[in-house]
Amino acid sequence: MKLDTPIAYLKGVGPRKADVLKTEAGIHTFADLLEYYPYRHVDRTRFYTIRELSEDLPYVQLRVRVKEVEMVEKGRMKRLVARVVDPTGQMELVWFQGIKWMKDVIRPGADYIVFGKVTSFKGVYNMAHPELEPLSEKSVHNALGLHPMYNSTEKMKSAFLDSKGMGQLIGLLFQNLSEPIPETLPSYVTQIMKMLSKADSLRAIHKPRSTEELAKAEFRLKFEELFYVRLRLLMQNRVRKNTWKGYPFAQVGELFNTFYNHHLPFQLTNAQKRVIKEVRFDTSTGKHMNRLIQGDVGSGKTIVALMAMLLAADNGFQACLMAPTEILAQQHHRGLQELLEPMGIEIGLLTGSTKQSERKRLHEALQNGSLRFLVGTHAIIEPAVKFANLGLAVIDEQHRFGVAQRARIYTKNLQPPHILVMTATPIPRTLAMTLYGELDVSVIDELPPGRKPVITRHMYDNRRLEMFGFLRQEIEKGRQAYIVYPLIEESEKLDLKHLEDGYESIKRQFPEYKLSIVHGRMTASAKEFEMQQFLQKKTQIMIATTVIEVGVNVPNASIMVIENAERFGLSQLHQLRGRVGRGADQSFCILMTDYKLSEEGRTRMQTMVRTNDGFEIAEVDLQLRGPGDTEGTRQSGMLDLKLADLAKDQKILGLANDIAEKILEKDPALNASENQVLKVELHRRSTGRTMWSKIS
Repeated sequence: MKLDTPIAYLKGVGPRKADVLKTEAGIHTFADLLEYYPYRHVDRTRFYTIRELSEDLPYVQLRVRVKEVEMVEKGRMKRLVARVVDPTGQMELVWFQGIKWMKDVIRPGADYIVFGKVTSFKGVYNMAHPELEPLSEKSVHNALGLHPMYNSTEKMKSAFLDSKGMGQLIGLLFQNLSEPIPETLPSYVTQIMKMLSKADSLRAIHKPRSTEELAKAEFRLKFEELFYVRLRLLMQNRVRKNTWKGYPFAQVGELFNTFYNHHLPFQLTNAQKRVIKEVRFDTSTGKHMNRLIQGDVGSGKTIVALMAMLLAADNGFQACLMAPTEILAQQHHRGLQELLEPMGIEIGLLTGSTKQSERKRLHEALQNGSLRFLVGTHAIIEPAVKFANLGLAVIDEQHRFGVAQRARIYTKNLQPPHILVMTATPIPRTLAMTLYGELDVSVIDELPPGRKPVITRHMYDNRRLEMFGFLRQEIEKGRQAYIVYPLIEESEKLDLKHLEDGYESIKRQFPEYKLSIVHGRMTASAKEFEMQQFLQKKTQIMIATTVIEVGVNVPNASIMVIENAERFGLSQLHQLRGRVGRGADQSFCILMTDYKLSEEGRTRMQTMVRTNDGFEIAEVDLQLRGPGDTEGTRQSGMLDLKLADLAKDQKILGLANDIAEKILEKDPALNASENQVLKVELHRRSTGRTMWSKIS
């Protein structure tokens, strides 16, 4: 039987199980089943004796004889207890469920292999609900070894496709394969890396003979996954650079120079200057620019974007800036308009709530070319919006847009405009290599001069009065404060300080001050009104949800209080903290939590208190959470990794990247005979996948 055979044709599967495997596990063919890797292996390479047991041990297996079986009843509670012995001692096996069935199965005087977690009660070792199998030569042989554990869903379990069932299917598949498993890496790569073959790696990952063999199999399969991610991205980047034409911005003209020499509000940092030079070089080559600017909160990405937009205008092109929310679009528009006003340049604003008359005027001005700059939300990519000659599109916090939405910006001109992506979410190098491998990456790693690092404090709820006292002290100095809550309304499931209750509490605590409130369910105009009240210092405290995470710039706000801070991820906490520290005053971030914190929650709080470095925070976040859905990776389809873990396998990723780069330096199109295996495997891995990776 061949690897591309539909899974229904494997003995023991059939149409019903095949449907479950397809919908629940994405297994359509024999090849898919081979790549359904175990999530861990249970070490059953030895038998323990009762004398060797301790509660510190992981799961253990023993050979025991049943001495007696007893039903113990205490009120309504029942449990089945089997007292077992081996030559070194005695222990108990206990069942609280399935008692009737187990009572008929387990027999006094019989010998069994038992496997489970050992605990101690009143000085006696016991094992609750152990795996149990009659002792025989065959069962001993089958029990010893590293046993794979496979993920399974409730639907899979109901179809007898639990971990054990999946293992049995994979074992059957290996027995029934009629063709060898093909190699998927060139021989020169496997020889250089001293790797197992693909066939040996697959057999070893599912049925390892030793921990050493398992480690070799995992290395080979992880390397292959990461290698093909990097190879695909590097090839697409080369193709884009070599074949995609870009509008040449040949000159640095009057608008750019006038703004730089006479209207720049502050001196640029060296990092900003470096990134502007990179953008200038990209846009002057006649090739298409696809560049990502990473910069921590407050690092000055927007001014770099404006300089790029002026460069486009100097060369006769229009430029737009697309933001994910109305608040952020309005914030960008207000800031850019203030900067461009002295030069008499208009910048349009187009969002979902733009009035029809203004919308019509903007559409006409964009189409006839009289409007050179536009800021907006996804309204920019609506079919009705037509540009005369869009040369540059800046996309802010791009992961908040769907990939199909981002792709539509490419259709706004005869050839795609240059793309400049901005993110204030620092991305660890490993994620940047896989998520944004098709982009050239610039990093603004300096804060503007005069900015003081935000002082962060972690306080438990029992110090709330102390926090209120500090808040009043700062507001009396003329400053303003944010108080952020994770929810709008009370949740029955989560005991959180919710926004509405918080608003009433703060109003009682600070009757002399005026409050604003902003949350996601408010209309855009209501949010804007509240934001303006706060910006104009008509209110002193803003009660908000995470809607203020991005884009709100109030230099006078110097205190950020985050309630239930343990409920937020590290990157979100860092984003929220970035809303303060934007003025000359010393700013503070106070993380309020319950005293009971998980180990991970405590690590997050300690990290926030220790550092303001967004990249360090992002690395810790990656270690804690794994890549997950960071930066919208699920929607982009880039991180469909089955075995590799970007948080743990950074060295393997580095090796895979180095080898992929060396191969493409010698053979960019993979035309050499020894590289045909790469072409075949790239095609297999790409089949059925929308290739979004060329879209930022």
